[in-house]
Amino acid sequence: MVELFRKLKESLRQGKSCALATITKQSGSSPRGVGAKCLINQDGVIWGSVGGGLLEAKTIEAAREALDSQRPLRLHFSLTGKDVAESDMLCGGEAEVFVEPIWAIDSSQVASIQRAASVEQRGGKGLLVTALCPEFWERGLQAKWFIVPGEDGRAEGDKPIDLRGVVQAWWGRLEKEKKPLKVQWKDDQGRDVELFLEPVVSSPVVYVFGGGHVSRKIVPLAAFVGFKVVVVDDRAEFTKQEDFPDAHQVLQMDFDKISEDLSIDDDSYLVIVTRGHIHDKSVLAQALKTKARYVGMIGSKRKRELIFRALLEEGYGKEDLARVHSPIGLEIGAETPEEIAVSIVAELIKVRAGL
Repeated sequence: MVELFRKLKESLRQGKSCALATITKQSGSSPRGVGAKCLINQDGVIWGSVGGGLLEAKTIEAAREALDSQRPLRLHFSLTGKDVAESDMLCGGEAEVFVEPIWAIDSSQVASIQRAASVEQRGGKGLLVTALCPEFWERGLQAKWFIVPGEDGRAEGDKPIDLRGVVQAWWGRLEKEKKPLKVQWKDDQGRDVELFLEPVVSSPVVYVFGGGHVSRKIVPLAAFVGFKVVVVDDRAEFTKQEDFPDAHQVLQMDFDKISEDLSIDDDSYLVIVTRGHIHDKSVLAQALKTKARYVGMIGSKRKRELIFRALLEEGYGKEDLARVHSPIGLEIGAETPEEIAVSIVAELIKVRAGL
């Protein structure tokens, strides 16, 4: 959602309206599940995907219609026979796609998407609620809200629906299953309203390599600000779960095998604070082959230059090394393990915020 929101802002600032398409129902075989989204601007440029093939082609057509009429559309697909051959739904099935026009950069609709994208990026949790009933859109009522549980159902703008009741009824299930859900609810006049509820629960993973004294200060602080923390060390005495009560996981493994044993993706943060140059270099060499969002290595500038020189000799490029935050952390004059931990986690927060 973060990337789609960036594209949405960019298009709207260029004066190009967009349509947001979301799969709200799906059964049978399909490459994309409920909640999958794509964004289509008025020029037909598309970001994301709701499945490709016939389904996506029809969605693009509907996006143009929604933008022309400034009203949302609900598309129903039942793919069998020839339709299946023209789609990615290999065994057939059914799907429903909700296509909503977005035409104002300061609308409550955009504000709700922005809040959801911010939570997804920065950490936290919330509930994105979309009214699927066209009447809401036609009457000019707010039809999309972002709610933070625990804030008394607070949401921007008009609230013709009991949002507190929605949260109380469904948040427990949504938070546990982390899957969108379509439900029936009552508006303030007692009429049935179909709502699409999307839980937004973010916890990007920080892998901390090394279980020493600095790590023990980093872990609780990183967990406190919303990261899921995994500690990795090759020594049994430094991988005791009781020493890292705030860590999601504590793993004992060889530092030269992390690329084989860890699931590092483009939403991962890698903090390298092992006990020596050799292990730091080993972890860094593997880290640079991943798409990790953040790679940081502790140590002096001299240590960094020695390791960088060795990696260049092994075939790594200057563009690879430019990804590395080293010396690690924001420059705040940190000296103690506690201060170093603060500077490192502050840098993680900065990168997570896209600054």
